[in-house]
Amino acid sequence: MPRLALTPGDPAGIGPDIAVTYAQRNRSEHVVAFCCPQVLRDRADTLGLPLRLEPYDFGSSPPLCGPAELSYAPLSTHASVTAGVPDPVNARYVLDCLDRAFEACASGQLDGMVTGPISKQLINDGLSLQAGTTAGANTVFTGHTEYLRDLAKVDHVVMLLAVEHAEAFGVPLRVALVTTHVPIAELSATITGELIERTLRVLQADLVAKYAIEKPRILVCGLNPHAGEGGLLGAEEERVINPCLMKLQQAGMDVSLAMPADTIFTEPHLRRADAVLAMYHDQGLAPLKSHGFGKAVNITLGLPVIRTSVDHGTAFDIAGSGRASAQSLVEAIATADALAQRSAGQRN
Repeated sequence: MPRLALTPGDPAGIGPDIAVTYAQRNRSEHVVAFCCPQVLRDRADTLGLPLRLEPYDFGSSPPLCGPAELSYAPLSTHASVTAGVPDPVNARYVLDCLDRAFEACASGQLDGMVTGPISKQLINDGLSLQAGTTAGANTVFTGHTEYLRDLAKVDHVVMLLAVEHAEAFGVPLRVALVTTHVPIAELSATITGELIERTLRVLQADLVAKYAIEKPRILVCGLNPHAGEGGLLGAEEERVINPCLMKLQQAGMDVSLAMPADTIFTEPHLRRADAVLAMYHDQGLAPLKSHGFGKAVNITLGLPVIRTSVDHGTAFDIAGSGRASAQSLVEAIATADALAQRSAGQRN
């Protein structure tokens, strides 16, 4: 059975809430929380939920935790934690949790990692303060995806968000992104044929390897309204996007030419697709989250380890209130577990 690392994310956000809530379930996964155990104990007390924490022994295969139990690998926060009161001093702690969890997966001690919600601004503010510069002066941390890419020392990773049970369509909805956390003003210069090709090759390879889809069908969004309408509304499709897609079609990839983003996410198109490739963050994630918010899972493709994440943020305003839903965490853990089992089956 796969063993999974869990990083709850920012200790003042809802990450500890949903970790504690997840621990209440009857479950079939081995999960090890990389965190400060006192944060989870305090949050369980705040929520009025029982919680028994057991230190994880990496040298053995522990029995499956029962309801209200959770294994943990201990780390220490750098400042005291109050639910809903973010503190940039704990930025390094958040990254330490990621570092340790990734290490455990990369070394084969664990089989995949699931990450909770973080605040990019808070981490950058904390790193700036640690370096003795003005808070937020430099953007060092742009997100989980890019941080794990750098830890893994790989050239290119792809953000894929998936709702495996999208009731509106009756089929899985998987959306990958060419660009992730890029300002709109920089998109045209950032999106190159080389970037699109690298993204599609990673997407296709992991749809085959991780999802066992023999010949994936991928639909691709244009960048401009109406996919540029023949150049009237923008030249990127004719100049950059379609030449790349035609090259990949000729190489045997089952990929569409650039399609209007306002119609690509309709049922007739999605029923004949295994994934959609969007050009930028909100273009792809707005329609996905409108159909599956709280049930979507963020998956990083192209890493040497399995990594999934929740589809929501830190929600500091409701941390400790008992109103945070753990459903996206449940889905993220189930997805990581399924991917790890499939990976183990392919190795055997």
